[in-house]
Amino acid sequence: MTPEKTGSSDAAETGRRARFGTLPERVRQEHMVEEKPATVPDPARDTYSSDEWLTRTCL
Repeated sequence: MTPEKTGSSDAAETGRRARFGTLPERVRQEHMVEEKPATVPDPARDTYSSDEWLTRTCL
């Protein structure tokens, strides 16, 4: 025995197939990953000072 389909179930099935009938588009790896530096570069910190050892040891 097969149940008879009514017009409302056909419309519901058509709506479901329109919404869920296909798989979503693939998301590429490049679009899922964001790269940014861990810290902001500080130019004052990275400069060399020949007298820095005096400040660290004598104070």
